[in-house]
Parts: sequence; structure tokens; C-alpha cells
Amino acid sequence: MNRSLIIGIIAMAALVVASNILVQFLMGNWLTWGAFTYPFAFLITDLTNRLYGVKQARNVVLVGFCVGVLCSFIGTQIIGEFGPLVTLRIAIGSGFAFLIAQLVDILIFDRLRKNRWWQAPLASTLIGSSIDTALFFTIAFSISLTVLEPSNDVSWANEILPLLGLGPNLPLWISLGFADWLVKVSIALIALVPFRLLIIRLQKVSL
Repeated sequence: MNRSLIIGIIAMAALVVASNILVQFLMGNWLTWGAFTYPFAFLITDLTNRLYGVKQARNVVLVGFCVGVLCSFIGTQIIGEFGPLVTLRIAIGSGFAFLIAQLVDILIFDRLRKNRWWQAPLASTLIGSSIDTALFFTIAFSISLTVLEPSNDVSWANEILPLLGLGPNLPLWISLGFADWLVKVSIALIALVPFRLLIIRLQKVSL
């Protein structure tokens, strides 16, 4: 197996672990520190896709998914002040959102790989990030999906408040999701620079 591919697999696994830890720590009213690390999973997937193709990108995603499932299981066993650190709904939402969003990212990237260098990573990451955010926050916190875990009280996440403290009145979880999505979009734009630089460097190394 190519050394760069092994590094990509290790990087994805490490990123998933770090994000699962950092998501426990709040940053302001709307975000956790994990919101700033998790989006780089799309960068790792896109780099792998560009350098090694769809099959290897899916392998990297599968590793990330398995590590994420393991982290979620461990989190369900750790009891915090308000119960398990990871509820069943959060575990389902996290795993399902990661897997679907990353696979969609791979598909879109592959369709656009012959376009200008920035179009594939930007489009795939923006769409993948949007799917990831919508799936996770809806599954984890929407009161309409209480059936997934009736014993989990998500009333706090459904309190009606102004969007990000300024906009129309909506459930709190929508503000949390919107703030998370804004971070993902910002990082998708910023990550274009390291994506370009790393592709150039890694292609030279493989020659």
C-alpha cells in the first residue's frame, strides 16, 4: 500500500477520534470545538480521491466510519452529568451522516474530477457538508424523530429561540446546525489552498 495512502487512513482515523473528543467542549453558544476539526475529513477524502481514485477514497471513509462507531460506543458507556456522553440518537445521526455525506462527496468529486482543479473539491465538500449537517442535527435532535429513542429528552434542543440569537424564531437545534454548517462552508473555502499545495507535493513525491 502506498505510504501516502496509509498516512491518509491514519489521518482520517485520528481526525474522527479528535472530533469525537472535542465535540464535548463548547465554544460560545452555538458551537463545539469539534466543529472546527471535523470538516477536514472532507479534505482527506478529496485528497485520496484525487490521488488514488474512488475505491481507495471509499476505503478511507470506511475506516473513518468504523472508528466513529467505536468512539460512539465508548461514549455511550461514559456517564456524564446529564447521562451518557453519547446518546443513541447522536450515535445514529453521527454515523449515518458521516457515511452518506462522505460517499456523496466521493461521487460528486469523481464526476467533476476533469474540471478545473478547484471545482471538484469545492462542490463535493459544500454538498457533502450540507448533507452531513442536515442529517446529523435532524436525526440527533428533531422532536419529530423521538421514536428513535423515546427515553432521550430532546426538549432543550427544540426550545424556540431566534436563529443564532438574531433571526426568526426556530428550534434551538436549527441554530446549532446552521452555525455548524457555516463553519463547514468556511473551512471548505480555506481548505482549497492546502488541497492544491498537497496535491502538487504528493504528486511530485509519487513520481
